[in-house]
Amino acid sequence: MIYDIALRLTYRYASPATGGRHVVRLMPVARPGLQRLIAGHVEIEPHPDGRTDRTDFFGNATTDFGFRGAHDGVALQLHARVDRQAPAPPGPATPLARLAAEIADVDSLGPQSPVHFTAPSPRAMVDAAMATYAREVTTPDMTAADVVTAVGEALHRDMTFSAEATDVGTPAADAFAERQGVCQDFSHIMIACLRSLGVPAAYVSGFLRTLPPPGRPRLEGADAMHAWVRAWTGKEGGWIDYDPTNALVPATDHVEVAVGRDYGDVAPIKGVLRVTGRQIGSHAVDMVPVD
Repeated sequence: MIYDIALRLTYRYASPATGGRHVVRLMPVARPGLQRLIAGHVEIEPHPDGRTDRTDFFGNATTDFGFRGAHDGVALQLHARVDRQAPAPPGPATPLARLAAEIADVDSLGPQSPVHFTAPSPRAMVDAAMATYAREVTTPDMTAADVVTAVGEALHRDMTFSAEATDVGTPAADAFAERQGVCQDFSHIMIACLRSLGVPAAYVSGFLRTLPPPGRPRLEGADAMHAWVRAWTGKEGGWIDYDPTNALVPATDHVEVAVGRDYGDVAPIKGVLRVTGRQIGSHAVDMVPVD
C-alpha cells in the first residue's frame, strides 16, 4: 500500500520565546521488505538559524534545529510518500524458558540487538503490579511469541482507551493502576510486562490510517500518530510487532517512524527554550492511499 502522508505540528507561545533547541523524529523509516520511503521532507517555520538532518543510533531519521532570536511559535510540516507492505510470517519463536540463554549468546551491540531492550527504561519502568499481571496472563511453557500475543490481548481486554485519562507525562504504573490510557500507555505497559518476563521489547512510533464508518466521507486530518510494541522472540523468530491498543499485528495500515526503548527515544518533538506563559499545541495527520 502506497500512502501520501501529511503531518502538521503547531506550537504557539503566550509570549515570544528567546532562543531554543529542538529535536524532531517525524520522517518514516525505511525497512527492507516491509517499508520503503519513496520521498519525504520536513519543513520548519520560522526558518531556523541552524538545522542538521541525521540518523540516530536506532536508525531513526532525526532533525536538530535551533533559533537564536525571538519567535512566538514553531510549525512543522511533514510530507512523505511511503510504500508499506504486510510483514512476512516470522520464524519459529524460542520457548520462553530458553530465551535468556539466547539473549546471552547475542554478540552484537548494534541497534537491532535485543540487549538494549531488556532492562527497564525511564518511561517503561517495571513495577510489582505489572510483573504479577504478566505472570498471571501467561504460562512458563509458552514461546516468546505466544507471550507477546497473550500479554497484548490481555491488556486490550482489561484496559479502556481514554484520551482524557492520561497525558504524555503519565507514568506507565499510574495508567496501569487505573486501567485507562491511550496508545502510548498501552505500549509502555506492554513493554514493562514483557521485560518483566525476560522478553526484550521496544517502543515503535508511527502513523495509523483510520477508516470512516461505512457511507461516511473521510475527514481531513482524522488519521493519527500511533504507538505499538516490537518484541524479540529468539534467534530464529527475531523481532515481531504487536499493537495492544487494537489487539492486532501491524500491517499495511501502520507506517513506522521511529523505534526506541520508550517514548523518550522517539518523541516527535522535544527540546528546550526560554519562554514564559502557556504553550498551545495542535496536530493533524492525513494518510491518503495512492491508487
